[in-house]
Amino acid sequence: MDLRERYDEATKELDPPLALVDLQAFDHNAGDMARRAAGKPIRIATKSIRCRFLIERVLKHPGYKSLMAYSLAEALWLHELGLSTDILVAYPTVDRQALARLAGDEQARQHITIMIDEPAHLDLIDQARQGQGQGQGQTIRVALDLDVSWRPARNVHIGTRRSPLHTPEQAFDFAQTIAKHGGVTLTGVMGYEGQIAGLGDSPPGNPLKGQAIRFIQARSAPELNERRALAIERIRTVADLEFVNGGGTGSLETTATDTSVTELAAGSGLIGPTLFDAYTKFRPKPALVYALPVTRKPAPNIATLFGGGYLASGTGTKDRLPTPYLPRGLRLTGTEGAGEVQTPVRGTAALNLKPGDRVWMRHAKAGELAERFTTYYALDGTTLTPVPTYRGEGQCYG
Repeated sequence: MDLRERYDEATKELDPPLALVDLQAFDHNAGDMARRAAGKPIRIATKSIRCRFLIERVLKHPGYKSLMAYSLAEALWLHELGLSTDILVAYPTVDRQALARLAGDEQARQHITIMIDEPAHLDLIDQARQGQGQGQGQTIRVALDLDVSWRPARNVHIGTRRSPLHTPEQAFDFAQTIAKHGGVTLTGVMGYEGQIAGLGDSPPGNPLKGQAIRFIQARSAPELNERRALAIERIRTVADLEFVNGGGTGSLETTATDTSVTELAAGSGLIGPTLFDAYTKFRPKPALVYALPVTRKPAPNIATLFGGGYLASGTGTKDRLPTPYLPRGLRLTGTEGAGEVQTPVRGTAALNLKPGDRVWMRHAKAGELAERFTTYYALDGTTLTPVPTYRGEGQCYG
């Protein structure tokens, strides 16, 4: 059955706006990512999913073993649910209440690792531990965030702005500081190579940009593998590391070749948002879509949809806009884009649309759509099951 007909038929008793997860596509993406990881376990980036049902589902797939949360409060919630005994918080936290909860929970301290990259983070941890009256034996697990951007020349930075620890020497010096600190245990290292993992090498309609991106990635990957391996070798002289995490959906193949990396991180590839249409090495299936109803026809080739202004975070460019998906042959208008209360779409496919019909859309980023819906409808064959998103469970982590 045509996808549009299948989705329309499955949701015919529901009124849009609504969000649907095609589990067949989701499972396909999970298997393909595991294949690309070449045997290295994948830590699931929960921010790209934000739905407990889907997190539990992918944990059952071969090749997936643990979780990467994007806030400590989220990690504590996931721990309380019992979803995993190994949760890494990918970003440093300054949430004093969450740190106090972690410091005061013996079980959580055994299963949650938080990220640090400067002494100020250690000071915050100390304050939390002191507030809980902890002794020397009650340490908090920490991981060191290594900056793995590419710096081919002076004052040239290509990649995400994350940790101040770029060189092996900087990482080793901070690892020594951690090792001498009585309240923490250094258990892991992480590095996110955004210039490879999060940057599509074939942006639509811009071949010159794609050529430049491929040039950057081809030179960044070997430099990073060498620098990261040296940093890990030095850090291991002062810390008994349990894991070295690297990668992202877009760099699974290249990061898997780094022998210093013990596990990979990924999440967006499970969902297949539009930003991941721009890669040449892989193409995830769109697993998450949402329907907007047609409310009026201001012109024969224009259909106006209800709501739909679900813009993704980031650079504020056109690639962060949602995209009309089904029926084929629709596009946003240049004057309105995706609006808060209405989204006009135009094209030949609009000629056959009428009020009450629905248009299926795709979001630019994977997890952020869950902030717009309290419920996802999981489609397994012809069976439709409502499942709550984080929002639907009363959870919001910014």
